Amino acid sequence: MLKRTFDILFSGIGLLLLFPLFLCIMVATAVSSKGGVFYKQKRIGLNGKPFRILKFRTMYVGSDKKGLLTVGKKDSRVTSVGYYLRKSKLDELPQLINVFIGDMSLVGPRPEVPKYVDLYSTEDKKVLLVRPGITDYASIQFRNENELLAKSDNPEKTYIEEIMPLKLALNKKYITDKNFFNDIKIILGTLKVILR
Repeated sequence: MLKRTFDILFSGIGLLLLFPLFLCIMVATAVSSKGGVFYKQKRIGLNGKPFRILKFRTMYVGSDKKGLLTVGKKDSRVTSVGYYLRKSKLDELPQLINVFIGDMSLVGPRPEVPKYVDLYSTEDKKVLLVRPGITDYASIQFRNENELLAKSDNPEKTYIEEIMPLKLALNKKYITDKNFFNDIKIILGTLKVILR
């Protein structure tokens, strides 16, 4: 109950305070390329329930049909504005709306797309027993995931066989140690990484 109250309070405050920044990003996104300013993608949430995650659009319209992973500077699908939004993590800000309405939490395992959740073992599916979040241990450790994938000859294979298992291990660690103070530490750790 405390966690949900915290989520509603701080996502609401965040949306109000960041509204001018939202407007600036929306204008920059609209001017830089054709298409809507928001991108909605199906993700798997609490108890395996699908929902639509919100982001500022950083790719040209229809680019997700060519693959779900992005690979840093090599990825020509990312717009010029989108590159900086991704690098600064500002593209994730609309997820405050997801938090406010209850699809997500500020802190929790990052929600995956159905394609990768289908590969989870029974043990891995424990991460679906908590509300997914905007940030977690894995978000901090793999903050440069796109650059890591850019170095691979087969980014999807690298993600499935190397990165995803490590992320899931960190998510299970979070669930085991889940408490309010750890959430605060993760939020502060995430802000530190972004400000760098």
